[in-house]
Amino acid sequence: MAVESLIALELPDGSKREVPSGTTLAELAAQISRSLAKKAVAGRLDGKLVDLATRLEGPAKVSIVTADDAEALEVLRHSTAHLMAHAVTSLFPGAKITIGPVTADGFYYDFDYERPFTLEALAKIEAEMKRLSQENLDVTREVFAADRVP
Repeated sequence: MAVESLIALELPDGSKREVPSGTTLAELAAQISRSLAKKAVAGRLDGKLVDLATRLEGPAKVSIVTADDAEALEVLRHSTAHLMAHAVTSLFPGAKITIGPVTADGFYYDFDYERPFTLEALAKIEAEMKRLSQENLDVTREVFAADRVP
């Protein structure tokens, strides 16, 4: 039987916690408290903003970012931009996503599509975003080398 490797973590209040190597930040948040897990939108690992699926592999200083934290707005805008892209490509097959950064005032995506989106289309996109946000969709992050972008 394999021995589980524990790693030492330091939380923002200075307290220490040991978790099995490979624990995600989402799992850590749930271990700390159910309410924290529900409010979690991202995490910090040794000061670097990371997503909740990040696996803890070694000793680190960690914190859980909630919607109450200043940096959460950028994370939420980024996620909402992806939700919009999902809605657009679902409603308008053939629409190609080009670029879509978070900005100081929100976010945007440029789409390559055969015709401009009308006000009616925008209302459909908004409704589809609301519908999708009610589903319990798995959201995962995939990182591709620049020469392998799908």
